[in-house]
Amino acid sequence: MKRLSDELTVSAQLPLEAIEEIANAGYKTIICNRPDDEDPGQPSFAEVSSKAAELGMTALFQPVASGNVSDADADTFAKNLAEAPKPVFAYCRSGTRCTILWSLAKAGELPVQDIIKSAADAGYDMSPLLARIAARG
Repeated sequence: MKRLSDELTVSAQLPLEAIEEIANAGYKTIICNRPDDEDPGQPSFAEVSSKAAELGMTALFQPVASGNVSDADADTFAKNLAEAPKPVFAYCRSGTRCTILWSLAKAGELPVQDIIKSAADAGYDMSPLLARIAARG
């Protein structure tokens, strides 16, 4: 689990058993940025959503193909993040896709260097996206 901001923590694929820990840690929303069946054996979004609902959490499905994050994806992520009960826990295969989405979504809201630093502090190098983030601001 890597905290990007007060409102968002990201991670790699989580097992279904981890959802209870996430709920107990105070997270209110889970955003899944992985398409179903991206890897064999990953829990489906339906399974994640069902478990989250049992625990009183909101679950949002915004699948994004690895290596193919569009500006429209970032806009959708920004809307989901703005409207979701906080704090939010987002996951994908490694957390990188979620971090890219967040970085692009926060363009214009946060200084570019703050976005790059927050991502780096969480272990994600967004510096190759610096120009793209700046262009969205």
